[in-house]
Amino acid sequence: MLRWRRVKDASLFGRPSAAGLALGALFFAVSLSPSLIPRAALVQGALGGICFAIGYLVGYTLMVLRQWVVESGPAAPRVLRIKMTLGLLIAGAAILWALWNVTGWQNDIHAAMGIPPVETARPFTILAVAAFVALVLVFLGRLFRRLWRVIATQLEAFIPRRLAKLTGITLALLLFWAVGNDVMLGRVLQALDETYAALDRLIPPEKAAPDDALKSGSAASLVGWDGLGAAGRDWVLAEPDAAAITAITGAPALEPLRIYVGLNSAPDADQRGRLALEEALRVGAFDRRVLVIATPTGTGWMDPAGMQPLDYLTGGDVAVVAVQYSYLPSWMSLILQPEYGAESAVAVFREIYGHWRNLPEASRPELYLFGLSLGARNGELPISWQDLLSDPPQGALWAGPPFAMRGWQQLLASRVPDSPAWAPRYRDGSAIRVMTQQPQSHTYAPWGVMRMIYLEYPSDPIVFFSTGTLWRAPAWLRGSRGPDVSPSLRWWPVVTFLQLGFDMMTATTTPPGHGHVYAAKHYLRAWAEVLGGDYKPEMMARIETIFAGQGI
Repeated sequence: MLRWRRVKDASLFGRPSAAGLALGALFFAVSLSPSLIPRAALVQGALGGICFAIGYLVGYTLMVLRQWVVESGPAAPRVLRIKMTLGLLIAGAAILWALWNVTGWQNDIHAAMGIPPVETARPFTILAVAAFVALVLVFLGRLFRRLWRVIATQLEAFIPRRLAKLTGITLALLLFWAVGNDVMLGRVLQALDETYAALDRLIPPEKAAPDDALKSGSAASLVGWDGLGAAGRDWVLAEPDAAAITAITGAPALEPLRIYVGLNSAPDADQRGRLALEEALRVGAFDRRVLVIATPTGTGWMDPAGMQPLDYLTGGDVAVVAVQYSYLPSWMSLILQPEYGAESAVAVFREIYGHWRNLPEASRPELYLFGLSLGARNGELPISWQDLLSDPPQGALWAGPPFAMRGWQQLLASRVPDSPAWAPRYRDGSAIRVMTQQPQSHTYAPWGVMRMIYLEYPSDPIVFFSTGTLWRAPAWLRGSRGPDVSPSLRWWPVVTFLQLGFDMMTATTTPPGHGHVYAAKHYLRAWAEVLGGDYKPEMMARIETIFAGQGI
């Protein structure tokens, strides 16, 4: 007959682990040190709480493993009191030291980015938020321990004690994963998905369909206004127009062609790609001097800072084709719909490039590729070596290449040995170059048949994140630092990995020119290099003045 076995020492609110408190406090302390992106107090508090909980878990686990190996019994009360006192002293000293220095550490990041310093990083807010987050996580950890011990205790009636404990941990992990991932996280993501879908369909009264027949979404367009999506409608109506371009360049300009197909314009990626080609043919995109296949970010957003320089430099003699593949932010799209962006990019490239390469070479437009962030990752996927060798596009601009981008990782792995990882050089620079905020001082070989540029900032965590930072210092921290990276930044096992994870979530909160916010003036220089034109410095300065006024 089966009987329920009583569980010993599995209290949810019992004595804390002295080793856990000490190591958790050390993790909390170093989490306040500089990383790539400035952190607000609430963000820093959440990060600190998570780091404390992980440090506590590591300290507690080490003690459990020691007891497991030596099979030691409970320590004497006097020994426990001494350990707890030492743990509290170490924890208190580490926390006070970190809170005392946190404002200076944050201002180190501000100084590197040229941002005005903060008077205070709000250490008491950080401490309060961190304490709340840590208590919740530690409580969940104790709840897990109780569940594990309950399962293990019942199994001890049938299998050896150590095997029962190992089986108990496994079953408890599976149960926590099922509840956390399938129930809680699944419902949150579903709610976010529904919210973003509703926002994508929303059309404000001031966003009326354009009258110009050359614009996507107009009455003459093959793409309905309601099917463009919020990001597509914003871009189709965006500046500059021909008059604004003429005012800056002093030469007659054309109206830039912006061909956009929204996610709801056709049922699948292949049909959206075909629709993009038909719309491009309708407005005469292949008659322009420059044709660009642009892959949007996750929401379908087209960065004005990246597109406006192209309009000015070409005098409006440009057509840009873009197709939306998601209405979710890039990080959610990468998690929930990773295949959608790739499928869309392949379909669009197949249609536009396929038509372009069949045109007479003497009369077809110059073809370029563009992508920002997730758009860069997806935008490079359709390109094959066969295309590059047989009939290559004239160039490509990849801005903010994410760490998961295949070509970017290959470039980093094959960079010239004496070039830093935050500004790598590839061979002689005749095919691929990297640009940052600072003008290039290196002398490259002349460009070949194709010009490919990666535009990145040393402070962009989306570019330089790596799972390897869990256990080793990243290459971009060796040797000289990037111009907008704090000289106080140090690598810490586990903690730096978590810092960079939080940095990725806040990478777009920086001023333009840092983090993951790419400035129009840097796009301008990159596009000028990719297009290969002879642009007068006076005109470039006037264009930069326009961007400065817009704050992009």
